[in-house]
Amino acid sequence: MRDYPTFVEKVQRDLRDVRWPDPDEIRARARRRSRRNVVAASAVLALAGISAITLVAPDHSSAPPAASVEPSGPVRAEITTEALLRPADLGLASAQTQLTESGLAEPIRIDDLVGACRPSQSLSLTWPSRWSRSQTFLDERPDGVAPAPGGVRAMQDVYRLPPGGAEAFFADLDQFLTPCRQWRSVGPYEWKGRAGTAEALHEWRIVRRDFAGDGAVMVQHDVIRTRDVKTGEPSGEVPQPTYKAIIRVGDLVAVLGLGQHGTESELLQLSTVAAGRMCQAANPGC
Repeated sequence: MRDYPTFVEKVQRDLRDVRWPDPDEIRARARRRSRRNVVAASAVLALAGISAITLVAPDHSSAPPAASVEPSGPVRAEITTEALLRPADLGLASAQTQLTESGLAEPIRIDDLVGACRPSQSLSLTWPSRWSRSQTFLDERPDGVAPAPGGVRAMQDVYRLPPGGAEAFFADLDQFLTPCRQWRSVGPYEWKGRAGTAEALHEWRIVRRDFAGDGAVMVQHDVIRTRDVKTGEPSGEVPQPTYKAIIRVGDLVAVLGLGQHGTESELLQLSTVAAGRMCQAANPGC
């Protein structure tokens, strides 16, 4: 895989015209903690011109203060697999390919492009968790058959925050996204026989609230335009909006997304199921 994919490769991903990595490459990326968008993360980094270390390294110096009061009664620590979505929740067979990982002190990641937007403005990404567990569902395919475009079905990250941290994260979420309400990314492109430097105008906004768990928001990402910075001509097709559901249950926060064929309505339904699963690991329980 190249270190610096062109800008248009992200657009082509949304148009179902991209080379998909084989299983070994996908699993290698998962071990390097780029699992959160198995087929998109490298293109995101190229748009921003920043390193992967910038996106994933916790920065505890800027972490929000945690509340000092611990919950009463038994306290759950590890996030077990029972608290995660299951293949059947997505209408998939139990043999569906599933990549999982767990971590300590991982920052909450809403979206990889938000992970490019904020550092480009010298803003912190960090809201550290205590523990986290993540998974990605992939389409199953016979051995020797190349993955079809759209092979990622769903992605889920679940984070356990310090006491009071989940509530504080939701209280500050609007402010966290404000600098990225409209953001301009710049990078090289190749499209329809033309090459040059392209810019894309991105927009993030919260479109729904309180539809699951103890609190939830739906974040919509739009690419408003793509154009050559010199000529002003289009530099790629404008992709469809994408969505992320952010759900709170007790001291847990989950970030849930669907593959490129997923709809907002499907994500809303899946969010309710995810919140129910999270009850089994939350402090306090449901």
